[in-house]
Amino acid sequence: MLQAMARTFGLNAIPVIFFVSAGLSVVFVAVAIPFHAEVAALFGTLTEFTTTYFGWFYILSVTGLLAFLIWVAMSRYGSIRLGRDDERPEYGTLAWFTMLFAAGIGTILMFWGVAEPLSHFAEPPLEDVEGGTREAGQLAMSIALYHFGLHTWTIFTLPALAIGYFAYRQGLPMRISSIFYGLLGHRIYGPLGWTIDIIAVVGTLFGVAVSVGLGTLQLNSGLNQLFDVPVGAVSQLLIVAIITVIAAVSVALGLDRGIRRLSQFNITIALLLMLFIWIAGPTLFITTGTVENVGQYLQNLPWLAFWTESFQGTDWQSSWTVFYWAWTISWAPYVGIFIARISRGRTIRQFVAGALGAPLLFTVIWFSTFGLAAIDLELNRGVELSRLVPDDVPAALFGFLAEFPLAAITSALAVIIIVVFLTTSADSAALVIDLLSRPDDQPSLTGQRVFWTLLLGAVAATLLLGGGLEALQNAITTLGFPFCALLVFMAVSLVRAMHADYLGYSLDDVVEGRAPPVSPLSTGHQERMGE
Repeated sequence: MLQAMARTFGLNAIPVIFFVSAGLSVVFVAVAIPFHAEVAALFGTLTEFTTTYFGWFYILSVTGLLAFLIWVAMSRYGSIRLGRDDERPEYGTLAWFTMLFAAGIGTILMFWGVAEPLSHFAEPPLEDVEGGTREAGQLAMSIALYHFGLHTWTIFTLPALAIGYFAYRQGLPMRISSIFYGLLGHRIYGPLGWTIDIIAVVGTLFGVAVSVGLGTLQLNSGLNQLFDVPVGAVSQLLIVAIITVIAAVSVALGLDRGIRRLSQFNITIALLLMLFIWIAGPTLFITTGTVENVGQYLQNLPWLAFWTESFQGTDWQSSWTVFYWAWTISWAPYVGIFIARISRGRTIRQFVAGALGAPLLFTVIWFSTFGLAAIDLELNRGVELSRLVPDDVPAALFGFLAEFPLAAITSALAVIIIVVFLTTSADSAALVIDLLSRPDDQPSLTGQRVFWTLLLGAVAATLLLGGGLEALQNAITTLGFPFCALLVFMAVSLVRAMHADYLGYSLDDVVEGRAPPVSPLSTGHQERMGE
């Protein structure tokens, strides 16, 4: 029946994945709009349950996967290429690093670059650190870098590595279900594989919708400061509608004419804004503080990576760390496919080092520039900027910019940057969702991409109606949990396949049990390659 429906509507789609994913999302919108208070309460209850009983799983699994990636890169598997043994990278190192930076994190950096360090500076999560002090500032920067550094990029890098390996090395379709061929075999083409791809599609849809929602809240605050646009549901729904229309036009134009040009334009403006803050702000404090932040981050990372508040009896992490991991995990299919598509020909060692290292370097510079400049306003200039954060997190960036020269111009640039970041996130996500929901050998249809873009906008608007920032956090914390579990199985499937590859066995040998189990005593890849 679903196949007949796909033919009737002229779709190039895997009917089960397309219709179930779209149906679940449409039902959510249809139910949540008239019953938004009840839906928000339900997500609140589910989030409380998830963070209380499984918050530790989020924290342990992401830290464990970071260790896994480092081990893979340093192991004998690091010499395996994402492609043929004689294949070389499609893009040069500098171009590849630039594209990694553009892999969809712009909205996150704009929203939290000022707000997160200020939040932890004013209200440190540790009882023995007093808010508003230099110790609080050091801790705040370490926590911000923990949330947006190696752990965030672990969540992106693992699926990207797995997708690139199974697509370019093993010739499987570029879908999330292909990653599990090492565990499921040909069953990835049946109900089990469809279920995995449906989770990936719905997770991506809601994850990017949350980012659109957060960006909308921030835009509303910026437009209120610049043009006295009222802050409220009507303004926010209009902003979502405008972003959705722009994204639909961009996705209709395609990758080269739409998304690529918008991304290049926006990256340039964002870098100029960061450079302006560095020059106009406390330049020496930012420069020396950036160096110190690296040391503080590395020093605090071991305990932060395993910290679960067990002895404090608090729930701070449910609104911060667990939310971030869930949010990032929901983006993992989208960003993972993007990174995989630009990484063909690199060795696993090159890939992991670059995908973790280059974005970490930029994240340290970005958060140090904005975070240290904001903390300096509080510590040394008597500006009580942190008072904005508890009541209005989205307003933090624009309150910060108001303390610098050319505030009207920089605020207007920030608005443009946020709009374009939201647009490129939405249309890129629509392209990836379309890729996940159609056969690999059929072309993408403009109408399908536009459909997913419009549905993404509808989900974002619905989540905003359900209670703003808290509703967005609750929804994604709950919905990210299934994919968090899938990440762990991704690592198992990947290492099984790499081990067989290293020894010269086929992927089917792995599935059918003919390849030997993973053992540190096995030999193969270098020996059979004559290395």
